[in-house]
Amino acid sequence: VQLQASGGGLVQSGGSLRLSCAASGRAFSSYYMGWFRRAPGKEREFVAGISRGGDRMNYGDSVKGRFTISRDNTGNTIDLQMNNLKPEDTAVYYCATGPRVGNFYPRPARYDYWGRGTLVTVSS
Repeated sequence: VQLQASGGGLVQSGGSLRLSCAASGRAFSSYYMGWFRRAPGKEREFVAGISRGGDRMNYGDSVKGRFTISRDNTGNTIDLQMNNLKPEDTAVYYCATGPRVGNFYPRPARYDYWGRGTLVTVSS
């Protein structure tokens, strides 16, 4: 599985961005998909995740109510709609997946495949 994240950019506080992650490989629809982020000087943080069927979504506490994750198994993509962005959302955002995630979705070590990341910068 190969992943490519896109959609990052510079936005003012309170604005919105939509990230996309394109996946190659027939196993895409079989795996849980997640978004993580890493801000300068901080550890990688779970942002959001979605089950293989798209019926279960999970969010990190800092983004609940502002971010929405979705997936399209036909097009092999997942999206992250980010609204009401704050300066503390500034980070490189990564999509990730793998067969070993299960209920351990907040743990980066459970994901075997990672995209290269896309930078989101929120100005105050």
